[in-house]
Amino acid sequence: MIERIGNTVCLTGRDISYIMFTNENGDLLHFHFGKKIKSMDYSRMTDEWHEEWGYATNQFPLDVYPQEYPSYGLTDLRNPAYSVLNSDNNNLSMLCVKDFIIHKGQAYQINGLPCLFSAKSPCDTLEVILYDEVTCLEVRLFYTVFDEYNVIARSAAIVNRSEHNIKLLSAYSASLDLPVGEYDMIHFAGSWGRERELARTPIKIGMKAEIENARGGSGHQLNPFVMISSVDADEEKGEVYGFSLIYSGNHSSVAKSDQFRGLRVQQGINPNGFECVLGKDEEFYTPQCVICYSSSGFGAISREYHDLFRNNLMRSKWTHMNRPLLLNNWEGTYFNFTEEKLLDMAARAKELGLDLFVLDDGWFGKRNDDKSSLGDWTVNKDKLPSGLSGLADKINKLGLKFGIWIEPEMISPDSELYRAHPDWAVHVRGREPVEIRNQLILDLSRDDVCEYVINAVKNILSNANIEYVKWDMNRQMTDIPCAGYNHRYTLGVYRVMSEITSMFPDVLFEGCSAGGGRFDAGILAYMPQIWASDNSDAVSRLKIQYSTSIPYPVYSISSHVTASPNHQCGRITSLKTRAASAYMGTFGYELDVTKLTDDEITQIKEQISFDRRIQTLVREGDLYRILSPYDTNFSVSEIVSKDRRKALLTACKVLTAGQEKNARIKLRNLNTDKQYKDVVSGKIYRGDLLMYRGIMLNYDACDFASVVMLLEQTD
Repeated sequence: MIERIGNTVCLTGRDISYIMFTNENGDLLHFHFGKKIKSMDYSRMTDEWHEEWGYATNQFPLDVYPQEYPSYGLTDLRNPAYSVLNSDNNNLSMLCVKDFIIHKGQAYQINGLPCLFSAKSPCDTLEVILYDEVTCLEVRLFYTVFDEYNVIARSAAIVNRSEHNIKLLSAYSASLDLPVGEYDMIHFAGSWGRERELARTPIKIGMKAEIENARGGSGHQLNPFVMISSVDADEEKGEVYGFSLIYSGNHSSVAKSDQFRGLRVQQGINPNGFECVLGKDEEFYTPQCVICYSSSGFGAISREYHDLFRNNLMRSKWTHMNRPLLLNNWEGTYFNFTEEKLLDMAARAKELGLDLFVLDDGWFGKRNDDKSSLGDWTVNKDKLPSGLSGLADKINKLGLKFGIWIEPEMISPDSELYRAHPDWAVHVRGREPVEIRNQLILDLSRDDVCEYVINAVKNILSNANIEYVKWDMNRQMTDIPCAGYNHRYTLGVYRVMSEITSMFPDVLFEGCSAGGGRFDAGILAYMPQIWASDNSDAVSRLKIQYSTSIPYPVYSISSHVTASPNHQCGRITSLKTRAASAYMGTFGYELDVTKLTDDEITQIKEQISFDRRIQTLVREGDLYRILSPYDTNFSVSEIVSKDRRKALLTACKVLTAGQEKNARIKLRNLNTDKQYKDVVSGKIYRGDLLMYRGIMLNYDACDFASVVMLLEQTD
């Protein structure tokens, strides 16, 4: 709900208020974002920010006032939300409020960029029009608030109303000035095979913390999600602000403490390498930033984002459907396969009880390794004499769905496409382009290249019964030809994804980028699941999946049982623990199932049956992280159904120790006056005992031991 009361505008969510007002000069000032307070006119409550020095008495000292979209250089010398180079070669602007427009029942949509949508969720959008009379710069701010969530979705449009060109040098999607206090920043760093490692940093007075990526996509190194918290915040207590950018390109999240310990937080497109020249009446739109507030720790932030993304971001029909349980051939064969080998694997997959067989890299062109053929999306008949269509038909006759891997944004220098169109690769004129993994990037800022990719994928999916696509992107962006290019490329990616997923709404698309290098809210808008990491080791995945689950829904995390010793790190783990780790995501297998022992076959059949029983719970339930693998020798998580009748507990003890007592595990959010049966052990517990006294988990006496419980209410 949005109300305008005098000079104040109040946005009210389920438990939150977001309040701003204008002063006598027309400045747009921030008043409150946090727990819900009464909606009224707060525009005269400015005494707490009064400053005695530093400015002439006839000026308003914005340098100490919280603002909604601050500029730099006149009466505020802190980080600006945007920066423009005016026609007279300075960066100065002073925006004043011209109008407030309330769009009832609408979630703001940005042409060409993924955004939250309203679905059946009541929401309103506030549009604030700001204007600089001197430079004729117009800025429109958009705030969408949902009645049932504790989030504010923000974005901005920068418009040149002057007769001269201006150069936009930066434009954050959101800027939020938090009250004076002590804060920590929580961010998610890493690398290939070690994505989204949780890191926590205290922000001291005068300190600037910037989490940014300029590698072409959202990146393995730094995720476009951060949290700002009180220093005492943990999973269950403390004030926390989440910032999630719905964007898959270069991004930046900045938090800077000012001279009074006030904190300015900004999130949006990375200014590094960004530039956009705007002619008269031309406009630039920033991606959407979703800000969430919790007074109950990180867990409440997670559950808020999970529900919001599932219901109001992810457009796929598969979002609220159980996914087929799959076998992917990649770690079972890599490039070395024949049609006969694939059919043998598929036949065994069917015997095990799986639903889908996925053919990974190596089925097209002359692709027998990673050195050629990207862009040549024609079947390698030497490997697949029946073609994709024939192979799909044979696998369908076995009773399985069929899926493929594709990397449509890429081009190999050794390809027919590159020989015909070398200019289609991203490059800088006069320089030899840099190859990563023996490949270059197609220039998706060009309409003709986008059309080629759309038609190539359309041709593949139209000529075979393909029901699943793993969409990969295996390198970072180098050779950027000009400032601002990465954003135009990202818009091209979204255009291609939007058109293809709209053409084939029944296909289940999975995102991938050399593992988890593009796990972000922008991709989730088009693809309901993303491969979390090329590191499939069950123990490594404990941390990867734990931290990924903080902003992103559990069922969007693609997770497979793979071989042991693990192919990435060599660790030996039991099949039981590999499955326990993979249950916390979209479950599947990636190994040569034709080489299984009888005991492994029996275990896998039981695991598949168990996962079918928990799929709906994992897809729609509420997540509670009980013990963190970052802080303890354990990783324990619980998913509880909305009606609290079912709960899944997955636990792993990383290293064993002699004569060690394990801590009691206290479950969350059960019905205290009801009984629950653990379908794994057959034991019955009361909800109050599980929650208030807790239980000791009986781990096997070995490293990497796991326990899984599925509790179902008995009455």
